[in-house]
Amino acid sequence: MSTDSRTTPWIKASASDTGSSCVEQRRHEGMIEVRDTKARGTGPVLKFTSAEYTAWLDGARRGEFDHLA
Repeated sequence: MSTDSRTTPWIKASASDTGSSCVEQRRHEGMIEVRDTKARGTGPVLKFTSAEYTAWLDGARRGEFDHLA
């Protein structure tokens, strides 16, 4: 696990709409956290190491998950 202690604000993808299709991410305590925008602190938060998140981003960039949308 990273020792990076920076915390960034929650950020939302520009493609997210203003309704029910939004997720946010941030860096917190060395992890990348992802949450449902609608829940805003009341729902679960998924936590990934930088290596895990980088692997997911690489797969997304390569279109490996396109069949899920």
